[in-house]
Amino acid sequence: MTKNTVELLAPVGNWECLRAAVANGADAIFFGVDKFNARVRAKNFQMDELPTIMAYLHKYNVKGYVTFNILIFQNELEEARTLVNACIDAGVDALIVQDMGLVEMIREISPDFPIHGSTQMTVTSAEAVEFLKPFDIEVVVLGRENNLKQIKTISDKTKVPLEVFVHGALCVSYSGQCLTSEMWGGRSANRGECAQACRLPYDLIVDGERKEMGDIAYVLSPKDLAAIELVPELIEAGVASLKIEGRMKSPEYVANVVSKYRKAIDEYVAGKNYAPSKAELRELEQSFSRGFTYGFLKGTNHKTLLDGSFPKSRGVLLGTVKKVLKDAVLCDIQAPLKRGDGIVFDAGRPDQKEEGGRVYDIRKQGTKIEGEAQDGLIEIVPGRHDVNLTKVHVGNKIWKTSDQELERRLQKTFENEQAYRVFPLKVRVTGKVGQSLVTQWVDLETENTVTVHSSVELEEAQKRPLTRDFLLDQFGRLGGTIFELADLQLQVSGDVIVPVKELNRMRRDAVELLVNKRLEPRVYKRNTEVIDSKKKVSRGNGKKSLISLCRSLEQIEASCKTDVDYIYADFEFTKDYPEAVKVARQYGKPIALATPRIHMPGEQGVLNQILRAEPDAILVRNLGSVQYYLDQKVDLPLIGDFSLNVANHKAAELFLERGLKRVTPSYDLNIQQMVDLLGAAPAHDLEVVIHQHLPMYHTEHCVYCTFLSEGTDYTNCGRPCEDHRISLEDRVGFSHPVRVDVGCRNTVFNAIDQSGAEYISHFLELGVEHFRVEFLEEDAKKVTEVLSLYREALLGKRSGTSVWKSLKATNQLGVTRGQLVK
Repeated sequence: MTKNTVELLAPVGNWECLRAAVANGADAIFFGVDKFNARVRAKNFQMDELPTIMAYLHKYNVKGYVTFNILIFQNELEEARTLVNACIDAGVDALIVQDMGLVEMIREISPDFPIHGSTQMTVTSAEAVEFLKPFDIEVVVLGRENNLKQIKTISDKTKVPLEVFVHGALCVSYSGQCLTSEMWGGRSANRGECAQACRLPYDLIVDGERKEMGDIAYVLSPKDLAAIELVPELIEAGVASLKIEGRMKSPEYVANVVSKYRKAIDEYVAGKNYAPSKAELRELEQSFSRGFTYGFLKGTNHKTLLDGSFPKSRGVLLGTVKKVLKDAVLCDIQAPLKRGDGIVFDAGRPDQKEEGGRVYDIRKQGTKIEGEAQDGLIEIVPGRHDVNLTKVHVGNKIWKTSDQELERRLQKTFENEQAYRVFPLKVRVTGKVGQSLVTQWVDLETENTVTVHSSVELEEAQKRPLTRDFLLDQFGRLGGTIFELADLQLQVSGDVIVPVKELNRMRRDAVELLVNKRLEPRVYKRNTEVIDSKKKVSRGNGKKSLISLCRSLEQIEASCKTDVDYIYADFEFTKDYPEAVKVARQYGKPIALATPRIHMPGEQGVLNQILRAEPDAILVRNLGSVQYYLDQKVDLPLIGDFSLNVANHKAAELFLERGLKRVTPSYDLNIQQMVDLLGAAPAHDLEVVIHQHLPMYHTEHCVYCTFLSEGTDYTNCGRPCEDHRISLEDRVGFSHPVRVDVGCRNTVFNAIDQSGAEYISHFLELGVEHFRVEFLEEDAKKVTEVLSLYREALLGKRSGTSVWKSLKATNQLGVTRGQLVK
């Protein structure tokens, strides 16, 4: 792939979906193998299927990318290496990777095996792309939050092809930065086990009071992305690959979406002014839709990102119930409807059983309608056993949930493999009497060339000599193959004749040879010696450092009055950082300032503002910030935070070698995984967070703007975040604080503190020297108390269990043992 090509990339969860993608025009597909992918609940493929899959795809000149887009734990590295080698052997076209340690491993094995940087890497700026440059990443998948202008900016600053999601489900959180499933169920989104907590209902708590929201309950559940109308703008912005989401969707969904985006790309490339029809948009909605949005591609508009009244696929909105009749409902429909279509009546309670089923009949003023009704006042007669009309009321929305005719049409596109694709052939024929006929066959799609000779010598024709038209007929008989004859050149001396049987044999042999060339797996280089980058673990200085991360000046001052060794400031607004540094200086405490979790194009000013505050160190939270400070040759320690997703020793050492002073392990690690990591990596260069409110969601979607403002983004919202505090109350009754950063991004923190106090002794034995305690809303008294408890634990004066019990006794919400326990 190059920046000048446009690739259509389709999701595949099983063989049917794979055939649907190929048949409907995908240039490439992406799929998971076994457990190492971000959709473990999908059927996925097995490792021993890889050669068959790749041969099938390459037969149709379709590329196959394997999703390896999760974090790899220390004890899984060798298993991961096995899968990498299997992908190389099978000629997989690329691995889509999240884990930087896995990137390192792949390059240890092969210098040229293609790696695609997953959206799970949270790459949102040109600096982040630059960070990946040493690893020859072939394609970078940008975050879904980048808008068209930002995409163009990134594209102009890099030669690396960029991939962008254009259709399917949207994550409310930045990919790679969601810990909600991890916190509540031990099912990490960074491990392909997302529990979709964002699709659950929440009550909005504003300044401690519940806000009345009507039927709006799904405040974190976005609509689905549909950027088909933006295809020309995306291509002009420099996007090289348009990616469709949906590895858990049906083959009909794949066929539907792929075919429509194929048309959009082809018409743009052909110079036509493409715009999807209303019917095409309805069909896209019909396959799967929670309502459509451009996401952030056209810029930020918090009012259009979610509906809030339902979290699941609805299909096409037909209209609302005007009247309930004895056996039917009257509706002014706004979309076509026919017998057999599926419908559901939406009473505004999607969490409860809803009335719905198949349409038994449609009438207009009591008279049956044959065929399809397009619009107007229509009486919809549901199946008598499907819908209890006494539970349907005037004003209920009616959704068309399925269309059997559309599904049958889509199924036909991939049922008959002979109809999938045909590719043009060019044939050159030469020869003369007394010699064999020489045919050179060129596969114009792949430029593969084969030569086939006749097994008999040419004889002079007495009648009916070999002509171009005759050869066009004989060599053009390619039905049932993947080829069609596009051009034939005949250059023979004199009038010659060849038996028809021989011509047929030559055609069959040529087709077989060309197909076999397509099936040959792509060959990659392998390093002669597989290097294990695991370094010998050196020893630290033995000093145990206690670090206090504060989110207010009150917390900083309280921390400074203790014997804490280091202060971190993580403020909502970086304009307050100079004051934080001033307070720390007054008490003689070193202080590090935290970057935002996300770095977007044009946000270098925020990073410079941190430098101007003159901290003693910087807590870096994304690849873009790391690269920016490295480029600036900043003479300050850079400390990598949890959001860099370090889960194995290779990732840890990679960041340390790139210039970070130390790194914080990912919050995805449980105690055993943490122990495994600490045993393999330089433990004294790792910083362990032992107390915190877990940051569950980190999102571009601003709850403050959406529900406390008439505005659409930070330019016109009136900054309600400066005057109010929002929390989201879940079904259990816990209220999770929502905080805003300088980029107007929201973080939803878990309501309950979590503590790793019971494992401090283990960490000390393994050589950990840096322990962090994080605060959120605690007052000065609480800060002092918590830090005192952890200091006593580090000095061996108090057991970890004692610390935990003390915290539980003094915290009304209680303290969980956190993600370290599963």
